[in-house]
Amino acid sequence: MAKGSRGLSIGQIAAAAGINLETVRYYERIGLMPPPARTEGGHRAYDPAHVRRLAFIRQARALGFGIEDIRTLLALAAPGHRSCGEVRDVAAAHLSEVRAKLARLARLERILSDTVERCSGAPTPACPVLDMLDAPM
Repeated sequence: MAKGSRGLSIGQIAAAAGINLETVRYYERIGLMPPPARTEGGHRAYDPAHVRRLAFIRQARALGFGIEDIRTLLALAAPGHRSCGEVRDVAAAHLSEVRAKLARLARLERILSDTVERCSGAPTPACPVLDMLDAPM
């Protein structure tokens, strides 16, 4: 985009991608977003490729990918760099982490459910929930 051409404002691409404009600035700062062209007045002037990239990042974040994984996926998504095998490796590692988190959450759910079930709710000093929280780990 030539200097002086209008382009899209930061607010416009943030709205188009469904994210906060401060998030756009953050992604630029950490290098996930390439710097946009600037108008003669110094304002950012984004193009549709920036919107597509932000949408990619937003979707990856929604799936729980971390910043470094997203950086890797963006590099692998670049023309001439596509490698489904490498993308699969990144996604498989993330899937493994998600499954481990689910297992931890299922364990927590069982502990809390059992403890809440034992709680009578009566105004007595004995409370299984507080006893569980006060127990050494």
